[in-house]
Amino acid sequence: MSQESRVRKSLLNARVNLIFYFLTLALSFFSRKIFLDTLGADFVGLTGTLQNLLGFLNLAELGIGSAIGYVLYKPLFDHDETKINEIISVFGYLYRWIGKIILIAGCILACFLPLIFPNTEFDLGLIFFAYFSFLASSLIGYFANYKQTLLGADQKNYVVTAYFQTATIIKTIIQMALAYYTGNYYLWVIVELSFGIIYSFILNWKINQVYPWLKSEVSQGRILFKKYPEVMKYTKQLFVHKIGGFVQNQTIPFLIYAFVSLKIVAFYGNYTIITDKLSILLNSFLDSTSAGVGNLIAEGQKVKVQKVFWELLSIRFLMAGLFCFCVYKLLPSFVSLWLGNEYLLPSIVLVLVLINLFFSIMRGTVDQFLFGYGLFYDVWAPIAESVIFIIVALIGGSLWGLQGVLLGGVVSKLLIVFIWKAYFLYAKGFKVSVWNYWKIWLIYFLVIIFSAGIVDFIVDYIDEGASWINWLSYATIVTVTYFVVCYILLLTCTQGMKDFTKRFCWKRVKNRI
Repeated sequence: MSQESRVRKSLLNARVNLIFYFLTLALSFFSRKIFLDTLGADFVGLTGTLQNLLGFLNLAELGIGSAIGYVLYKPLFDHDETKINEIISVFGYLYRWIGKIILIAGCILACFLPLIFPNTEFDLGLIFFAYFSFLASSLIGYFANYKQTLLGADQKNYVVTAYFQTATIIKTIIQMALAYYTGNYYLWVIVELSFGIIYSFILNWKINQVYPWLKSEVSQGRILFKKYPEVMKYTKQLFVHKIGGFVQNQTIPFLIYAFVSLKIVAFYGNYTIITDKLSILLNSFLDSTSAGVGNLIAEGQKVKVQKVFWELLSIRFLMAGLFCFCVYKLLPSFVSLWLGNEYLLPSIVLVLVLINLFFSIMRGTVDQFLFGYGLFYDVWAPIAESVIFIIVALIGGSLWGLQGVLLGGVVSKLLIVFIWKAYFLYAKGFKVSVWNYWKIWLIYFLVIIFSAGIVDFIVDYIDEGASWINWLSYATIVTVTYFVVCYILLLTCTQGMKDFTKRFCWKRVKNRI
């Protein structure tokens, strides 16, 4: 695959992701308001709880989709249609088995619904109807939509995003209208299920258009399964990596509740809802390069691989510095205007939240290249990360409360994500000394810190004000000033940002020509 094609696809994926991110974000505020006003908080809570319950069943999938995506990189690069058909057939076979497991587990879980919802205003008929509708929507992905993994591996995930998000937007608008004019719970659920079925038909039709030669057969997948032992090997490894992150993320609210209070869990959630949205926004843009990284590594040009690595890392540094600095300067005043001063948490909590945010953003590029090289076998790492997190969080929580719990995430990410993952990539992927990484990384880090110091000095002379208009003006000044200062310094001091800027500018020039 040519560099131009890889860049073009990455930019198209990023553009589509960002467009639909803002569309769905805006729609979510209106839809939630209408659903709460017309259907009631209890129904919204009921559907959310049911979907969370089914989310735990979907843990059975962790790893297989990612493993298949990795295995597809090489045959896609070689245009080996026969091998692609075989791999997708194996994937279909595995997903059928997962679907059957989830169906059985879902039916067993349904027996406990009366115990899970003993005192609700809704009759059991509605609860069971909603539950099995959500279960059916989930199973469609395993029995019918498994081919969409090929689009992701081929850097055509914009097709999935465009069709899925368009269906979601139309579905939500119809549900809003039905909720407003009828207030009928059953109609809301029927629309949810109907659009899952409609989306499946449209997606598979589009896949057949894009890949007319794709003739995957689930029955053949069982026979071909032994031909691709790497699928099961990578699946097991990726499962451990993903379950480690899942366990850690789900543990934080319980630890905060155990050592502090339920109220502080909500206060902490007010902060993380902002940082989570920022992470999603950044990932919507940068995750679109993952398949391109895999295809680049498949070419085997080591110099180009490391060059692209630093280009992507330079963007991570720019955005991590921007997000962390802006959140530090703007979040307290935002929370005060949004909810009131009583919802503010100590500054040290905000600092710890931002350190965790910084590590989460910065790990993205290293993770992309580890995935591209198929380096998943360090299964001890996510286990160690989770164990370190729990030990530090338990000790810290008992001593310092909320700050101690958050310290667990900082220590575990520092040791495993920051130190080990970079060493693992350089030693087993790039196969060069990691010391060069640390030296260049330090330069980038000093640049974003120096940028923060300059901008902090400048904006200290500007009054934040006590209204939303003043806050928005102040936020715009802070954001633009930091972005410009940090970008100029990175462009001046780092090769990665120079290379990225050249690539981006050259792409724009070619498009105009």
